[in-house]
Amino acid sequence: MARQRGPLCKLCRREGVKLFLKGSRCTTGKCAVAKRAYAPGQHGKKRVKLSDYGMQLREKQKAKRIYNILEKQFRNYFFMAERSTGITGEILLQLLERRIDNVVFRMGFAVSRQSARQLVRHGGVLINGKKVNIPSCLLRQGDAVTIKAGEKLSKKIKENAELTKDRPLPSWLEADRANLKGAVKRLPVKADIGYDIQEQLIVELYSK
Repeated sequence: MARQRGPLCKLCRREGVKLFLKGSRCTTGKCAVAKRAYAPGQHGKKRVKLSDYGMQLREKQKAKRIYNILEKQFRNYFFMAERSTGITGEILLQLLERRIDNVVFRMGFAVSRQSARQLVRHGGVLINGKKVNIPSCLLRQGDAVTIKAGEKLSKKIKENAELTKDRPLPSWLEADRANLKGAVKRLPVKADIGYDIQEQLIVELYSK
């Protein structure tokens, strides 16, 4: 399973924004971005004027790290969006949002996308009543999501749901956190993302 293996808080500091990679810790005073709001490393406090390429690269890295995927898969999503009808950048964000691991995270059944990914890989998520263990599975409008796990894991997921009860639920989803189920009401649009991602810079980077 592809995953980030280094210190996660450094990724947030490098991008200068909270990427919510460590779950509930990101909402407390222990958050690295709140404590040290500058890039990691010896020269992190220095202000560096980025070139056009540098801005494009940072935007791509930020989006990739938010959704916890690696370069090859991210590039494949871009090519998929490029072949689709519509605005490439917005379709790219829509594809990323429709991933089952992201949906489980958005519904509040996991404290981070990484833990949501693990839950999917272990077979704890049903889509329309069928077990799915591929985190990159894309959901469609009307799909029903059910969390089905053993007693011990179900207790942990309910604890996660309690920890994330104040997290806003995107309007394109509905979730019954008490009964560990939800559904996709419609496909997401850019306004539903909740992150400041300048997708046009990513399109420019890959279109060179």
